[in-house]
Amino acid sequence: MTLTDRPITVEQVKLLIREGEGLIVEFKERYTPRIDEDIVAFANAKGGTLLLGVRDQGIVVGERLTNDLKAKITSLARNCKPSITTELSQVGEVVAVVVAEGMEKPYSCASGYYRRLDGTTQKMSHDELRIMFAENEPLPFEEKTVKGFTFDDVSKAKIRSFTKEAAIRIGSTAVPDFLRSLKVADETRVKNAGILFFAKDVYDHLHQAQMTLLAFKGTNRVHIYDRRDVRDDLLTQFNEAVGFLQKHLNVRSEILGVNREDIYEIPIGVLREALVNALMHRDYSITGTQVSVEVFDDRVEIVNPGGLPKGLSVRDLGTVSIRRNELISDLFFRLHKVERIGMGIQKMKDAMVAAGLREPTFASDAFFRATFHRSRELALKKGIFGPEGFEKKPRGKATQKTTQKTAQKTAQKTTQKIMSLIRHNPQITRQELAIELAMTDSGIKYHLRKMQANGLIGRVGPDKGGHWEVLQQNKGHGHGK
Repeated sequence: MTLTDRPITVEQVKLLIREGEGLIVEFKERYTPRIDEDIVAFANAKGGTLLLGVRDQGIVVGERLTNDLKAKITSLARNCKPSITTELSQVGEVVAVVVAEGMEKPYSCASGYYRRLDGTTQKMSHDELRIMFAENEPLPFEEKTVKGFTFDDVSKAKIRSFTKEAAIRIGSTAVPDFLRSLKVADETRVKNAGILFFAKDVYDHLHQAQMTLLAFKGTNRVHIYDRRDVRDDLLTQFNEAVGFLQKHLNVRSEILGVNREDIYEIPIGVLREALVNALMHRDYSITGTQVSVEVFDDRVEIVNPGGLPKGLSVRDLGTVSIRRNELISDLFFRLHKVERIGMGIQKMKDAMVAAGLREPTFASDAFFRATFHRSRELALKKGIFGPEGFEKKPRGKATQKTTQKTAQKTAQKTTQKIMSLIRHNPQITRQELAIELAMTDSGIKYHLRKMQANGLIGRVGPDKGGHWEVLQQNKGHGHGK
C-alpha cells in the first residue's frame, strides 16, 4: 500500500477530528520524539494519520510544520526498522503525518514494537508479536471486496444509525468520503468491512453475514422453542442478540431510589462483551457458517466460526489481546461497544463470580465457544420471575423471604465490591464502577448514595477532581438488616 496521491484536505482533517481517535487516527497536542511509537503502530496495522496540534478531546490548539519539525519527524521515521516513509503537511492549523500500512511488517522503533488497539498505541509483548504475524495473510477478508458492489449499494440510513450511535457529526459528507475516512473503502471499492456494516442488503452480498439465535427447552439441542435468523449488518446482529438474551434470561427488579433496576441472572454486560467479541473475532472467510447464540436451561453459549487466531491458545486469553479483524473491531470501538463494555476475559470472569456464578468457560477448535452458566437458584424458581422481571403469580411468605434474602446478599456483594475498587483506586469514577460491575450508571449512583448515608464511604473534594474514602467496613448496614 502506498501513500495517497492526493494531499489531505482541511475538510478531511475536520471529519477525522469529529470521528475521534481510533485504529487509524491519533491526536497529539504537540510534537514529542515518542511519536515514532505511533508511526510504527500505524505501519504495523492499517496505516493512519497522526494529527499534531489536537488534544485528545478533539480540541484544536494548533501546530506549525517548520523545517526543523519536518526534519525531526522524517529522521524518526527513517530510523525505524525497517525505515518508514511518511507524508507531512500543514493542514489548516494542524500538522498531518500520514503513514501507510507497511509492506515489511513488523516494524519497530528505538523503544520496541507497537500496534494500535482501541484508539491507543500499545507496546507489543513477545507473544503478541509472534501471534500477530503468524498467519501473514497479505489481504485479510475484511480488506477484500465483492464483485459488483458499488457505493450505490450502501445504505444512507445505516450510516445515519451508525453516526448517531457513535456520536459523529458528518454533516453533508458524501458516502464515499465517509467510508474512506474509516478506511473501509478506497477510491473505487467498498471493502468487506464496510459491506458488513453499511450495505443495504448485507446477506445478498455476503451469505455468511448472519447470526442464529436459539432457545432450547432443557439442556441439550433437541427441543427448540424460539429461533431467529438475523441476516443484516453487524450492529443489527449485536442489538438483536442482546434483545433475545434479555427475553430469555430470568431477571429480577429492585427499586433503587426512584428507578427500577433490572438485574439479570447473568450480568448483561458480560454477555454483551462476549457478543461483540464473537462479531469482532469470527473468521468471515468461512462460508456457510454464522455466529450462534444458544440459550439452554442451565447455560448460554455464544459460538463464532474460526476458533482462535493461529498461535493463540485458550490459556493465552486474558493475557494476550489479538484481533483478527482490525477494521471491524475499530468500527465497534467507534460505536462505544468495546470501550463501554471492554471488560476483557478476566473481568468477565470476575463479574460472573461477583454475581455468585461459575466462571465462564472457553473452548476453541474450528469454532470458538464461550459458555456462561446460569443461576441454579433462579432456574428452580421459574414461576417467580417473568421475562420482564414482574412476578408471574402471587408468592407465599417463604418465597418472599427467600427473594428478599437473595436481594440483600446481592446488595451486600455489590457494596463490598465497590469498597474494594475504591480502596484500590480512590479516584475511580461512577462510570468506571458501572463498567467494572456490569451495572447501569443509575444503579451505581444509588449504591454510592446508600453507602454514604450509612457512613461506609465519603467523598473528599468536588465531583470532578475529588476522591473517595472508605470510612468503615461493610457490615450489612442499610440493606435490610
